Order: sequence, then structure tokens, then C-alpha cells
Amino acid sequence: MNKLFKTIAIAAMSLFTLAACGDDDQTKPVKILYPSWAEGVAMTHLAEYVLDNKGYAVETTLIEPGPLYAALSKGDADLYLDAWLPHTHQDYWERFGNKLEVIGVVFDDASTGLVVPDYVEIDSIDELNDNIEIFDGKIYGIGAGAGIHGNTIKAIEEYPLNYEQLTSSESSMMAELRRSIAAKEPVLITGWKPHYMWDLYDLKMLKDPKEVYLVDQIEILSRQGFKEDHPEVANFFSHFQFDSDKLHELMGMVGEDERNPKAGAQKFYEKYQAEIDSWFQ
Repeated sequence: MNKLFKTIAIAAMSLFTLAACGDDDQTKPVKILYPSWAEGVAMTHLAEYVLDNKGYAVETTLIEPGPLYAALSKGDADLYLDAWLPHTHQDYWERFGNKLEVIGVVFDDASTGLVVPDYVEIDSIDELNDNIEIFDGKIYGIGAGAGIHGNTIKAIEEYPLNYEQLTSSESSMMAELRRSIAAKEPVLITGWKPHYMWDLYDLKMLKDPKEVYLVDQIEILSRQGFKEDHPEVANFFSHFQFDSDKLHELMGMVGEDERNPKAGAQKFYEKYQAEIDSWFQ
């Protein structure tokens, strides 16, 4: 009888522990950090909408990449959905990667480089010095914390280019691109794929014979121990993947109303609900 009682007690405790873990997975907030880059904004708001719709508590915070990686490595946040590895975010990975975990790959053909409108009659980075006048020696870039900013500094040194990289925000860079294309003027920006700019305009990425800009994967990073704390959510993000068409469609929907990105996320979820719901299985 004692053995039987012990067996029943152990089984009951196991069930209680499993139930408690399930409750914790559902109620403990999932903290997601993201920078103000189009694909990261879109993916984060989709994840937030889906998880919230499934009853999970979610907190999202807009933050620059440097503090983002630091916070994640310290365990002050849970997830980052837009890590460009192994190249573009190499510096961050070397500093913080030993305290982070990769729990999913969103997209496996992410590229960066220098971009011009299709009507500009050059095709390679090594042609830029012969055309300084038409670009006024300027490369319009984004924030200094972005990996593409660091790679562009390397490109200026490697080729070498008599150009200045103007540091701003993604929205400011895109405003300069819009203005230049409307006026049919040459403009040189730092660009990447996937991004909605390719859906709006006829552009080309300049050839990079010295291979400064290399192809990456967009990976989902978590703090250490996240999978154990949130097994169902971790399983969801292990299936959180897109091809180029769907990722561009998501960015387009979320970008329709910048003041209410969740509306676009909801629209995308409702269109692909069966597929997205299967990511929890």
C-alpha cells in the first residue's frame, strides 16, 4: 500500500508541475525587443497579435540594436526576431552571442548593400568614385547601431570610396529616396532585402566584387532559458518562417497604417490563419 501511495503521489505531483508550467507559459509576459526596421516592425507586430489572440501576455519595446542585444543577453527581455547573422550583426554576436540562443530562422536569403534607382547608369560599387559628382559624394544610411552602417564604413575603406555616409533613420533615408525618384535624380542609399522599397520602386543593388556585404539569415534570438520557461511559445517561433513574397506582403500590410501596425498584422493573420495556427503544433 505504501508503494502504491508513493506512486500515486509522484504521478500527482508530476501532473501538478506540468500544469504549473503550462500556466506560466500562458501568463508570464513574453518580452520582445525590436528596432525601427521595416521587417522587424512587421514581424514583431504579427507575433504580438498572434500570441495575444492565443491568450499569451506580450510586451514589445522599440529600442536601438546595441542596447537590445545587451538587454537580451542579461535576461532583461526574452526575444529578438530580426537578427541578421552571421555577417551583418557579427559584432553584436561576438560580444553577446555566448549568452543568447537561436530558436528559429525567419528568412534564409537576407542581403544588404548599396542601392540606386534603376535609371542610374552604374552597376557596381567600384564605379562610384568615377561618379562622385552625380551623387554629391553622399551615401544616405540609417542609424549608426545598424550592422549595415558598419559594413558601409568597411566598404568606404575597402574600395576605397571618396564618399560620406550620412547617418539618419530608416524613415529619413526612405524620404530622401522618394524625393529623388520623384525628381528623377540620382541617389545612393544603404538598402537591404527584404524591404518594402523593392515593391514601391525600380531599384538595383550595386555589385560588390570585394564581397563586403554578404548574404545572411534572419534569425530569432532568445535569452538563455527561454525555451524552458515558455516551451509553447518557443515551439511557435521555431516555425515562424516566411518566403520572400509573404514577408513583403506582411510588410506591406503592416505599413499601410504606421499609426496602427496591429491592423495590418491582423489582416495578414486572418488571411493565413490556418498556416500560422499550425506553428503552435
